[in-house]
Amino acid sequence: MLLRMSTLLLRTLREDPADAEVPSHRLLLRAGYIRRAAPGGYTWLPLGKLVLDRVTEIVRAEMAAIGDQEVHFPALLPAEPYRTSGRWTEYGDDIFTLEDRKGAEHLLAPTHEEMAALLVKDLFNSYRDFPVTLFQIQTKFRDEARPRAGVLRGREFLMKDAYSFDLDEAGLQAAYDRHREAYQRIFTRLGLDFTVVHAMSGAMGGSASEEFLAATPVGEDTYVGCTACDYAANTEAVVTRAPAAGDPHAHPATEVHDTPETPTIASLVDLANGRALAGRTDWTAADTLKNVVLAVRRPGAERAELLVIGLPGDREVDLKRVEAALAPATVAVFDDWAAHPELVRGYLGPQILAKHGVRYLVDPRVVTGTTWLTGANEPGRHATDVVCGRDFVPDGTIEAAEVRPGDPCPACGDGELTMRRGIEVGHIFQLGRRYTDAFAVDVLGREGKPVRPTMGCYGIGVSRAVASVAEQHHDDRGLVWPAEVAPCDVHLVAAGKGPQLDAALELGGRLSAASLRVLVDDRAHVSAGVKFTDAELIGIPRAVVVGRRLAEGYVELRDRASGERIELPVDGLVERLLDEAGGTRRDRV
Repeated sequence: MLLRMSTLLLRTLREDPADAEVPSHRLLLRAGYIRRAAPGGYTWLPLGKLVLDRVTEIVRAEMAAIGDQEVHFPALLPAEPYRTSGRWTEYGDDIFTLEDRKGAEHLLAPTHEEMAALLVKDLFNSYRDFPVTLFQIQTKFRDEARPRAGVLRGREFLMKDAYSFDLDEAGLQAAYDRHREAYQRIFTRLGLDFTVVHAMSGAMGGSASEEFLAATPVGEDTYVGCTACDYAANTEAVVTRAPAAGDPHAHPATEVHDTPETPTIASLVDLANGRALAGRTDWTAADTLKNVVLAVRRPGAERAELLVIGLPGDREVDLKRVEAALAPATVAVFDDWAAHPELVRGYLGPQILAKHGVRYLVDPRVVTGTTWLTGANEPGRHATDVVCGRDFVPDGTIEAAEVRPGDPCPACGDGELTMRRGIEVGHIFQLGRRYTDAFAVDVLGREGKPVRPTMGCYGIGVSRAVASVAEQHHDDRGLVWPAEVAPCDVHLVAAGKGPQLDAALELGGRLSAASLRVLVDDRAHVSAGVKFTDAELIGIPRAVVVGRRLAEGYVELRDRASGERIELPVDGLVERLLDEAGGTRRDRV
């Protein structure tokens, strides 16, 4: 392949676009890889399409290597299967819905578990047909409320999804493990620094779930790692170690105190220590029980329900963790206090919630026998020695409190958690039988009785992976593509006109004939300085400068990542590039 910049659909930009928020968005636009077509929608220009295709090729090859079979489902889907599974309602405003001319409802596919289950139900009827795994690389759609960051968070994106069907849990685990290992190979080949973390299943459903997060400061996902073991988890999936339960009757009776003008935890702690409430002057925020009122709306519900969450006062509620725990419900901070006078703002305690039918969930640290300083449900008053299991009984526990650096590791208990940020580039799920149950997918088992297959789902954001590579592989001059995903193997820059330009084109032809992907900057009207700037911005791994020493038979080879520059005879250059590119090709499946 030989591309000539004089005819290539490529426009580089000297300045950062005004709406570019993150490095990948900024650089993919500036280097001419993408152009914005609509909010959350981008046109892939020739260089961008080459990168997207190379990432796609890697993903497809690794899926085929583990025996997955490629299919292609429609992007426009009927509503009925998603109504049957419940996800038409669960997805809420996150899906694009439409009606055809006959009034039948459809959606633009966000994912295809329903269609995969129906296909297997249609074609397979015996245990002899299993196991089977299908995959597709397909455009997906989500009605993002706030599309941003270029192709990292768009309304239209390219995804790889695989769906495994097995007859028992051991088969599902084996399929899950195969895909986990394949994903590690894929992201390694893409040159990504990634971490596999425990995750929540969300609207997908199922049990076991792990995310593959590419490390970057601009990532939307926050995850933790342990300083003493290999534990890693999305903050939404971090589990709190609960203290041992105690005797709820081994504490003094509750005592109510006047605590005027203490609507905050800090003001309450100051007053409690100043007045030595309950004979103590060592009160801290962790000794108080904060009660946060939320409005929870379940899919399809006309009105939100009240939910109160109790947690130690030194912690804040993390709404993302709450939504993950209550998925597919949505959650908002409650603000209609006038409609519920029984809830005293700033002085709310759990003692009266059961009486008023308000659901009460607590942080795992709030266990039977723990005693708290909390609201007395009267303006300007708090109570000491309010004991869990005696004065109130929660309806359950919830992981809702913020996770902080230095928290103990829930896995080993010895290390501390550190906080990091990343981009979700892959997610794997053990779905179980949610979808095969929904569509009654039964096949004849070995014993002659019906067996219901169990499913796994394995997704990779292909277009998002391109942006993730750009996030990790750039510098202050532009993109720095890893060799396996770069649009071309070599970028030839003619530093002058006439013989230098002719030599660059001749050399490009030789390299292209040897199956290398070559980009030649043959723009006669552009200065050498602009060409060098564009070469660094575009970020192809190797640049060859055909310049002042051409008459002596030498050209300059530049390594984009290291900045190393060496001068080589033309024939030696060709041999070296072929060796390097051949090694890269041999690494490909």
